[in-house]
Amino acid sequence: MTRALLSLGSNLGDRLDHLRSAVSALGESVLLVSGVYETPPWGDTDQPAYLNAAVLAEDPAATPDDWLERARAAERAAGRERDPARRFGPRTLDVDVIAVWTDDGEPVLRDDPELTLPHPRAHLRAFVLRPWIDIQPYGSLPGHGWLTDLLNAEPIAADALELRPRPDLGLESTA
Repeated sequence: MTRALLSLGSNLGDRLDHLRSAVSALGESVLLVSGVYETPPWGDTDQPAYLNAAVLAEDPAATPDDWLERARAAERAAGRERDPARRFGPRTLDVDVIAVWTDDGEPVLRDDPELTLPHPRAHLRAFVLRPWIDIQPYGSLPGHGWLTDLLNAEPIAADALELRPRPDLGLESTA
């Protein structure tokens, strides 16, 4: 059995519907879903604001590669088109595998061009850390420390001030 923490983001089209579709695509593996946050674009500021959330999922048979394929399938279903010229550009849906744990709670560590675990830049992104804290308030990012410590350290703390909770937007599944 593995557990995975997935980060969701959308800033094109029906942003909330894209997030809901991703949660729905994960089906019964979903354990917990964070609140939704509206966030300014990161890395490429010439684009609309994002909606971001996090999902904790569990599947007795899933490998890290299975989680990556599920993430990519959700992106394809949302019509995601990758623009190599705009690595951090706008997207209908972005689903990142942030961390994976084995059934005995050990983090999966992996340095692979297709999937590095934990995600190599998660500790630098308030839009990943803040929603994750919603579902694992005492969580830690393997190799980096407690989520709250990471979120409160500069320069991430300044980015966190830009996140706007959206309690009016729920991520109940569309299934």
